[in-house]
Order: sequence, then structure tokens, then C-alpha cells
Amino acid sequence: MRLFKIRGGVHPEDRKLLSAAEPIADLPLPPLLHIPLQQHIGAPATPAVRRGEQVAKGQLLAPNQGQLSAPVHAPTSGRIVGIGSFPAHHASGLNVRTISLQPDGEDRWSNAIEGIADPFALAPAEIAARVSAAGIVGMGGATFPSAVKLNLRERYRLHTLVINGAECEPYLTCDDRLMREQAAAVVDGVRIMAHALGVTRILIGIENNKPDAQAAMEQAARLDDRIRVVHLPTRYPMGSEKHLVQTLIGRETPARGLTADVGVVVHNPATAFAVHEALRYGRPLVSRVMTVSGGAIRRPGNLRVPLGTPLQYLIDHCGGFEVEPARLISGGPMMGQPLPSTRVPAVKGSNGLLALTVEESKWRATMPCIRCAGCVRACPCGLLPLEMATHARTGDLERVADLGLMDCIGCGSCAYVCPSHIPLVQYFNYAKGELAARGRIKQKRIETKRLAEQRAQRMAAIQRAKREAMAQRKRAAAAQKSQATNTD
Repeated sequence: MRLFKIRGGVHPEDRKLLSAAEPIADLPLPPLLHIPLQQHIGAPATPAVRRGEQVAKGQLLAPNQGQLSAPVHAPTSGRIVGIGSFPAHHASGLNVRTISLQPDGEDRWSNAIEGIADPFALAPAEIAARVSAAGIVGMGGATFPSAVKLNLRERYRLHTLVINGAECEPYLTCDDRLMREQAAAVVDGVRIMAHALGVTRILIGIENNKPDAQAAMEQAARLDDRIRVVHLPTRYPMGSEKHLVQTLIGRETPARGLTADVGVVVHNPATAFAVHEALRYGRPLVSRVMTVSGGAIRRPGNLRVPLGTPLQYLIDHCGGFEVEPARLISGGPMMGQPLPSTRVPAVKGSNGLLALTVEESKWRATMPCIRCAGCVRACPCGLLPLEMATHARTGDLERVADLGLMDCIGCGSCAYVCPSHIPLVQYFNYAKGELAARGRIKQKRIETKRLAEQRAQRMAAIQRAKREAMAQRKRAAAAQKSQATNTD
């Protein structure tokens, strides 16, 4: 199969051997689980349980609010001990509404859970509904509700399902191990999603530094002629959704558009596995595989983690720290986010926990830009990072936006190659956040003005109605008086 070349990209040391050698291990249940109601893009779920209530594994704890949302289920059986605020799995560390669950050790599944013997007999809309009810979101880190993607068939002419098995971030190997160990289940989930989307072609892209995963997936997919396992060059950020699609089919996704605009939907192998579990066995998304790695971790590996498990419990299970880490990161080192503490819980989008040493974090003092244009050559989106950073520093955010800020995927390739160690991605993230804040303020002003105008129109209408009513009463009184005079 012909692959199409994309611009830019870098070759960071992948460090995958730290965690890829050992099979996935089941993490024992922690003493307490903290399950956030916001583990996805969209509106948070709404609690449907009370403190003191006993729940079973897989039981619905909080239904979704609207279409762009996802429900939350119990990761194990136990007792609800609290519904309140707890630090979020986010760099801000701000509190979010959270359900705290004390496991009873039985890990007893709900009796209400039932699977489907033949998911391919279901209508596409029914598959999407079951995926939504299972709380499945994009598990590559984006956490977009998967059912929304499965319903894109209603709005777009789709022809290809792409499974993003690139896993191009250094250190991370959770998808690699999942594809090696659960290839048949992953392929089954892929085929179910393809049935829901109505596509005729399935491409599973896996980088060449994962030969065992490539072989396992090829073996599992051998009986379906629609499926092609594509061997991708090892190049970061090959796992970027739009760049992966461009590599595979040679078509560029429109700026600020969706891959569905070119007839393609992209899902993650872990998402496919979750779809398999939900449709075949009725199991909602209550756990996920996470990579725990980095030079500071004593025994790196991949763990199957109940959602809501405090990250410190994962670290302790892996033998604790070999040395004091210089940085703690959720996700990969290129696009991951710094962790506020190890108290925060594992969530649906948690694909990795990295504890990096001083040598691995490679912190260097920032120097002036030398105009080498290395960042321009590395940018996979064809942007001008050095110009964008200059305007971001001076506060000229409108100019940064004109230069293509919203097309930046935040991959960090520019900062990786910068000899002056300029934190380019931080500038761009700041600019995006500030522009979004300004947009919200502007929208609030527009909405306030609209509401004020509507109120003024209502008050004017009320005054007109009062005047008309008064005039009507005066005319009626005059008519009554005239009638009385004529009678006399």
C-alpha cells in the first residue's frame, strides 16, 4: 500500500523498551476510588446514587447530560462514601465533582448487564446507543464521546475507518501491549464500529517499532478482506489524527474541519476493545490499560487500572520511585500534561503516567531565538512557530491567530528541535486559552446585549398593551356614557 509523505515531524528517543517487555498486569483494587463526573469532552454526568448506597460493578452512577456527554459507571462493587469535590486529573488541579466509592473486595458485576450474541444484527443506531450507554470515549486521550463519532454516518459520506495504533509518543506502550494480547477482541470491536459507520474499508495503522503488534493484528484480521494493517514509518507525530489520515489516503483534512469531511473516521485500539466489551458482554467502560514508566519508576509496566484509582497507588504497585522524579506527566512527554499531585485519580483518557528524572526531562535555560528556522522545518502543520511565538510574547494574539494558531496541534515538535529551548508550545497554549477567554467574554457581552434588547422589547410591548387597554377602556366608557345620554 502506498503511503503519502507528510511534512515535518521529529524522531525523539522512544524509550518504549522500559515498559513494553512485560504483559499487562491487573492492578489490585485500591482502598478507595474517586470517580470524577467529568471524564470526557462535553457536559459532566449527573449523580444518580446517594451516599451510603451499595452498588455493583458496572452499575450506572451518573447518566450523561445530552448528546455531547458520557455516563459514569462503578468500577467495582462497594459503597458510595461521598459525593463532593476532589482534585481533577488536570494540570490545574482544580476540584471537580466526584463520587467516592469504597470497594467491598467482591468485584461483583451488576446482574443487569447483558451482552449481544450477534452485534452485526443490530441497526447502526442501536450500536451507537449501546456505545453511548457504556460511557465509551476516545481513549487515545481526546475523550470525545465515541457514539457521536459513530453517528457521523448521518451527516457525512464515509468510506474508511482508520484505527490509530501509531502510539507515537515516547514511553507509551499501552496500545502496543493491548494489540498484542487482545488482538482478536480489538479487531472484533473494529468490525462492530465499521458496521455502525457503514464503511467499506478499514485501515489499522501501526508504527514499525511495534512489529509484534503488527503481526498479532494481521493474524486476527486475516479473515476480513476489508481490513488492512498498514506498517507506518516511525516518526512523531504520526499519531496525529489528521496527519495519519493524510499518510494513509493522501487527502488533507480542511483547516478546522473533521476527518469525516474527507470520508474518514478515526478511532483508537483501546476504544475498539471497549466497544467489543460493551457489545459482546454488556460491560461499560470501568477500567483501562495505562503505561507507568520513566527513569524514576522502579518497575515500569502496563497496568489494567480501575477508573478512579489514585495515581499514587499505581506508583506504589510499580515499586515506587527509584529516584525522586523531576517531572510527573499524565500522558506522553511531548503532548502530556504536568500532574498537580499523585492523589488525582485515573480517568478514561489516562493512557500514561510518567515519572521522569532530571536527565530525561532535559530542562535547559531559555536563550534568545537564533532564527535557525528549525521549528519551521519540524512543524507538521506547515506553520511559522518562531513568528507565532514572537507575537504571542508581545500580546498580539490576533496576529498569532492569523498565522494559523488554531491549526496548531500542540505536538511539541517545534520546541523539541529548538536549540534555544524556547517553550513554544506553552506560548501557543497560552494564546489559545486567552483567545478562548476573550471569545467567551465577547459572546457574553453579545448575549447580554441581546437579552437587554429582548427585555426592552418586552417592556415596550407591555407598555403598548397597557396603553391600548386603557384606550379600549376609555372608548368603552365613552360609548356607555353616550348610550346612557341617548336613553335619557
